[in-house]
Amino acid sequence: MFVFLAIFMQLICIAALIASLLQLPGNWVMVLALSLWAAFADSGSGPGWTIVIACATIALVGEVLEALAGAAAVSRRGASRRAMLLSVLLSMVGGLVGSLLIPIPIVGGLIGAVGGAAGGAFAGAWLGEAMVGSSHERRTEIGQAAMKGRLAGIAARMAAGIAIFLLQLISFF
Repeated sequence: MFVFLAIFMQLICIAALIASLLQLPGNWVMVLALSLWAAFADSGSGPGWTIVIACATIALVGEVLEALAGAAAVSRRGASRRAMLLSVLLSMVGGLVGSLLIPIPIVGGLIGAVGGAAGGAFAGAWLGEAMVGSSHERRTEIGQAAMKGRLAGIAARMAAGIAIFLLQLISFF
């Protein structure tokens, strides 16, 4: 039974990693699954509360890095608050819409979500700067910074997800 449940846990964690790419809280799904394991599984097998706490810390660091990467990239360029806010909002919308637009199962959704989030970050920052009267060159520069920051944030969150996955996988051995 242990082997079956351990394999099931790995499938949940792989699905959660994919969910993270789709802009869903996959890292927190892994932490929740590990918490359930620690609470209900035999205490001598698999991940315990130490692993859960370590994974929750990694997930939190990933979320903070994701938020800071996008904000830092545009604030270094001197973006307006409106540009930063619209960048975040349109990035979320772009990620959700993008995940639905490319009709290739799984891969299309992943590409669409990441591309949509990056494109939404660019569009939001560009639009926000246009609303405050910035020049076309400045809007484009800030939009590119927002897009690069969003991609760096997604990479940071995914790196945290991979770290959580590997840590919980190792805890089963």
